[in-house]
Amino acid sequence: MLLTCLGLSGCKWQSQNQTDLERIRESGVLRVGTLNNQLSYYIGNDGPTGLDYELAQRFAKKLGVKLEMQPMFTLSGLFPALKRGDVDMIAAGLTITPDRIAHFKAAPAYYFASQVVVYKKGNWRPRKPSDLALNKGSLEVIKGSSHEKRLRQLKELYPELEWQTADDTDSDELLRLVSTGELDFTVADSVDVALLQRIHPDIAIAMELTEDEPIAWFVNEANNDSLYALLIEFFGEIQQSGELVALEEKYFGHVDSFDYVDTRAFLRAIEKKLPRWEALFKQYANEFDWRLLAALSYQESHWNPRAVSPTGVRGMMMLTLPTAKSVGVKNRLDPEQSIRGGSAYLSKMIARVPDSIAEHEKVWFALASYNVGFGHMMDARRLTKKQGGNPDAWSDVKQRLPLLRQRKYYKQTRYGYARGDEALNYVENIRRYYQSIIGYEQAHSQPVQEQSVASVDGLQTIQAPAKQANVVSGAVATETTSAATAAQ
Repeated sequence: MLLTCLGLSGCKWQSQNQTDLERIRESGVLRVGTLNNQLSYYIGNDGPTGLDYELAQRFAKKLGVKLEMQPMFTLSGLFPALKRGDVDMIAAGLTITPDRIAHFKAAPAYYFASQVVVYKKGNWRPRKPSDLALNKGSLEVIKGSSHEKRLRQLKELYPELEWQTADDTDSDELLRLVSTGELDFTVADSVDVALLQRIHPDIAIAMELTEDEPIAWFVNEANNDSLYALLIEFFGEIQQSGELVALEEKYFGHVDSFDYVDTRAFLRAIEKKLPRWEALFKQYANEFDWRLLAALSYQESHWNPRAVSPTGVRGMMMLTLPTAKSVGVKNRLDPEQSIRGGSAYLSKMIARVPDSIAEHEKVWFALASYNVGFGHMMDARRLTKKQGGNPDAWSDVKQRLPLLRQRKYYKQTRYGYARGDEALNYVENIRRYYQSIIGYEQAHSQPVQEQSVASVDGLQTIQAPAKQANVVSGAVATETTSAATAAQ
């Protein structure tokens, strides 16, 4: 009995003295708490996706362990779960606040966002905090959020300021309520608003409540800094390598501009026109996500099979006669032939894109070539390199495309003058349309797979099998090998 007790005591002592990093590596699993939304983590048609999900995948790989995403539907459950040790870290696009860093450690900031007051376009707009304090319209924010903390600070200056809090929903839902008129105002992060405007174009920014604030991951305030130190190293590495910039470009590099009228028209087209052509886009998508092909077609013809331009391009994919012949299209006004030909031509363009460019970004270079020509796209890459940028990064090259209009720049290039600004708008519009289709599907569809769900304190985890993914957000098909747990 004495030997048994000593053995158990030794095991307990060893467990208590393990560092967080040792414990994670011993278990073989990194448990990451997150939120279900379009930016951090969600289950798409081809499996888990999201900025925080992709970053967590890379960090788990660095640790040499499997990734287990544990998404929660509300903010209120995240930090208690971290404090209890139910998750090893939080990756959910959360702002660094004094309250949070008093109890937890924040990893290096990986992007910045400001807090903004949101209202419905066409309604009364508050332009300064005092307007919001004197107005009797409904204002609601998420309980325990950085937005609530900011309102508390403002209340010291404007005692009349009142608001309600909710702990059984998320920021996206409050933004939706503003868009429908069920709620007058809410406070949200600027990046989240820019993304949601693609599916709820009626929401608009009334004013900023803060300057840009750092967004970071969080870990426990432990006795050892092993995990925290590795996070600092990890973010330093991906910042230096350009991976972080590339991922941010992938998820919100297209949201800088917003066209209310165009977005409204596009959403109506998704509802009324897209169902007629969806099957054809799926049939001829090949290695692409069919929604990307549909976005390209809308940019070209607004899904009008008989579209004709003064320059002679026509059909759903607006093919020129030489292009149509090169991909075997005999009748450009036949929707099926046009979609098949457009997909085949885009595949040809991707095949020409240099292999030095990351697979998930090749499609943006291919689309630019589709619009302005392969030679001019390569000119923009060469100009980027000459100016000290990265010719393999879309975020750098897209800044140089508009320069192809200016003589002092295009005279340095091989192919000369080009309307590079139009090519840039062309690609970024397609990216916005693509994300709008994804957001629309999420808002109007239900899970189609039967999966077992485990619920703990508002936390739901679902084991998702690995699967083959098409081109998603511009990524060429790759085999998903991580044994991640996913949630819908």
